[in-house]
Amino acid sequence: MKPNRQVICLVILLWVCEAGSATGRFSVAEEMEVGSFVANVAKTLGLEVGELSVRGAQVLSEDNRQYLQLSLETGDLLLREKLDREELCGPREPCLLPFQILLEKPFQIVRTELWVQDINDHSPVFLNTEILLNVPENSQPGSLFSLKTAQDLDIGSNSVQNYTISLNPYFHLQTRARSDGRMFAELVLDKALDREVQSEVTLTLTALDGGFPPRSGTAQIRVLVVDINDNAPVFSQPQYEVQIPENSPIGSLVVTVSARDLDIGNNGQVSYSFFQGSEEIINTFEVNPTSGEIRTKRKLDFEAIKFYEVDIEATDGGGLSGKCIVVVQVTDVNDNAPELIISSFTSPIPENSPETVVAVFKIRDQDSGENGQMVCSIEGNVPFILKPSIDNFYTLLTENSLDRESKVEYNITIIVTDLGTPRLKTERNITVLISDVNDNPPEFTQTTYTFYLQENNIPALHIGSVRANDKDSGTNAKVTYSFQSPEAGDLPLFSYISINSDNGHLYVLRSLDYEVIQAFHFTVRATDAGSPTLSSQALVQVVVLDENDNSPFVLYPLQNGTTPCNDLVPRAAKPGYLVTKVVAVDRDSGQNSWLSYQMLKATDPGLFTLWAHNGEVCTARPISDRDVIKQRLLVLVKDNGEPPLSTVVTLNVILVDGFSEPYLQLPDTPKEQVHIDSLTIYLIISLVVISFLFLVSIIMFVTICLWKRKRNATDCRQFDPNGPFPGHLMDVSRTGTLSQSYQYEVCLTSGSGTSEFKFLKPILPSVPPQGTGKDSQENPVLRNGYMLT
Repeated sequence: MKPNRQVICLVILLWVCEAGSATGRFSVAEEMEVGSFVANVAKTLGLEVGELSVRGAQVLSEDNRQYLQLSLETGDLLLREKLDREELCGPREPCLLPFQILLEKPFQIVRTELWVQDINDHSPVFLNTEILLNVPENSQPGSLFSLKTAQDLDIGSNSVQNYTISLNPYFHLQTRARSDGRMFAELVLDKALDREVQSEVTLTLTALDGGFPPRSGTAQIRVLVVDINDNAPVFSQPQYEVQIPENSPIGSLVVTVSARDLDIGNNGQVSYSFFQGSEEIINTFEVNPTSGEIRTKRKLDFEAIKFYEVDIEATDGGGLSGKCIVVVQVTDVNDNAPELIISSFTSPIPENSPETVVAVFKIRDQDSGENGQMVCSIEGNVPFILKPSIDNFYTLLTENSLDRESKVEYNITIIVTDLGTPRLKTERNITVLISDVNDNPPEFTQTTYTFYLQENNIPALHIGSVRANDKDSGTNAKVTYSFQSPEAGDLPLFSYISINSDNGHLYVLRSLDYEVIQAFHFTVRATDAGSPTLSSQALVQVVVLDENDNSPFVLYPLQNGTTPCNDLVPRAAKPGYLVTKVVAVDRDSGQNSWLSYQMLKATDPGLFTLWAHNGEVCTARPISDRDVIKQRLLVLVKDNGEPPLSTVVTLNVILVDGFSEPYLQLPDTPKEQVHIDSLTIYLIISLVVISFLFLVSIIMFVTICLWKRKRNATDCRQFDPNGPFPGHLMDVSRTGTLSQSYQYEVCLTSGSGTSEFKFLKPILPSVPPQGTGKDSQENPVLRNGYMLT
């Protein structure tokens, strides 16, 4: 997959290079002051001045030295530092400093060059202020003698253009140009020399450049007239051309030059030296004066200097000399790894921005040929692509939209590899952070929350919390909680429930009564703080748990403070005869409403039995004539709560011979049958006192019961079972205390002074359940297994 991507990138690069804008060129003279005006970029590019700032214009140089600065306010290109052409380019002409003008939005690169023009700021300089020249006395007029040239760091017309010598009778000066354009001078002998007449001639050599005004440099020429030396050394070849790799170690042999002199003796001994060597050549090479071997003195660098031209002189013992030229070509080796220069980098980037420019960078390799050709790629499978541009510029872009919630940052490794041997590569790691946008709504940990609350709670009780998490970060992840706007029917619900908007804690504002409301629900909304805001909802159900806060309520017999209800039992009743049934209910639910019955006290405890689970009173034995006509039973009705609550009910049972007597009165005991002795009198007195105390207790008990009944009646009116339930409440049916196999219809006579019951009979257990609305009005009410009519 990577080679395909590289091929595509190379094709795009070639196409972009062909379609790129033409290279522009600005010129400036060297040594100009910092801040000097070079050009107006806005006018050159045909842009308004304000567009440079909007499009993010900047100036990029090749070697990371910022020679220029761009004023975005005026569009002027100004010098950032003083330029020295000789330092920047040396003898190279023209001196061009390539740079680019980068426009980021939209992306565009304009290739330009800064032409640093030479000024005449250097004078010609002779390396040796004194030139020693040996001229044989037998030299013929017209003979030529080469002179060492002066060095001038300037170029063109500002370099050395002419040489002159002082007036003398023996020589005149001839100036000629070399193949590379440099000027050199030769002495021309005008008159034969005679050593015996004059053994030495002193001349002044002056080098002039072409500047205005011209600069000059001088050297002294000492012409020594020597005896006749017929043969001068002659090199085997006038020019040596050699190649040497730039990575050659110090002391490597470059070439061995050889010269031959036909003379013998001292005149035939040849020594080798640099005829004229610049400081660069002298510091780079050395020549063995005896063998003629030329070796390197320091490391060569192809990227700095690609070739050298060295003049070698061979001199014999008689002072005659010959010259040759050694051209040293430095060959390139792949010793420079590619470079990666980042011009623009943006981090963090928004997660929802496809094809966003992350970085703009340039690659370069100082080697040449295949050693300088490069391939750029990205390591690993990351959602980024490289797009080539002109002048080896690349842009790093996002391939598609990113997701910060999946990955917060990317470590991208950019690899630049050259095509040399061996291949060198450079890796650059950059970290791109992904910034968050609000693209994730809060998510509740549960879709439905259920909380349980005991009734009779204290106000402002914390019952639980809801929580929503947001995958975003920062402000986008800050969640606030609120109730969903209630419907008209739900308005009372929010009068006793509240929520903390910061942490989702739920509080009950007031005490709840299970007998009024068993459960309710509402919707909580979680909203983040992003822009635009996102939200989600969750359903919250609150279930009210019952407490044992209601005592059993006796439906029969009525305990309303009127004349007690008398239950009639025929004396002929057999054991197991159903005398009556205590009917009680409990407004609580569950085990708090499970009732049990217990006989506390009876006139004759052995006469009656009480069923603990259904409250039925039956005869335990046959009734005898000795049994008291009026029997009184105290029954305790107790629920199964913790702690249990109870109610005491009084039953009056009258033993009769039949049901024909309209009024039943207790028969008087014959006086003759009463035998009262002294012990009986004491017993009667004690009985009276106890009865009095018992009567007082009964009165207090009845008063308390009436007061409780009145209060319960008020509660019952507030909690009308037949009334309509609110739409948002949950109707929980309670299980009565009577089994369905024993259900009775109790009818009391109206207006009866004795409150006698009309009839007590079993009814069918299949009674429709209590409903709401119309159904509850059309059907009789079943309470704890009894149908009241």
